[in-house]
Amino acid sequence: MTREKTDFWVGLFVLLGGIALVFLALRAGNLSSFSLAPTYQVHAYFDNMGGLKLRAPVKSSGVVVGRVSDIQFDTDRYQAVATFDIERDFAFPTDSSASILTSGLLGDQYIGLTPGGEENMLDNDDEIMYTQSAVVLEELLSKFLYNMAND
Repeated sequence: MTREKTDFWVGLFVLLGGIALVFLALRAGNLSSFSLAPTYQVHAYFDNMGGLKLRAPVKSSGVVVGRVSDIQFDTDRYQAVATFDIERDFAFPTDSSASILTSGLLGDQYIGLTPGGEENMLDNDDEIMYTQSAVVLEELLSKFLYNMAND
């Protein structure tokens, strides 16, 4: 091979490596899906958010339907409130429920939406009334150990 061909292949390899690094950085930062689809915001209150983070996925039946856009603490209700953007393509009934779930045993947390049976659909700035907080592994272990000590 001539010098020009070698330089070309090395440059192509470096370029592909750079693209792969950008792709991995976006995946690690949970920014891989740049969605320009129109969305509507929904709020849900939880007693315990666990390790839920901004940009965490909102899934229904395993399909990503939105992303968490804000996490705050409501000083009136003394609960954490999660605001998430759901794509307009996905309409959920007003009696849907939201749960904080974990991918695998120790994986990242996400919000799981379970559709209800109402005919009316959620709209912008609506609140999901039925929620289930995150299951914290340390609390489960301490309850288990406490029960074992009592037996």
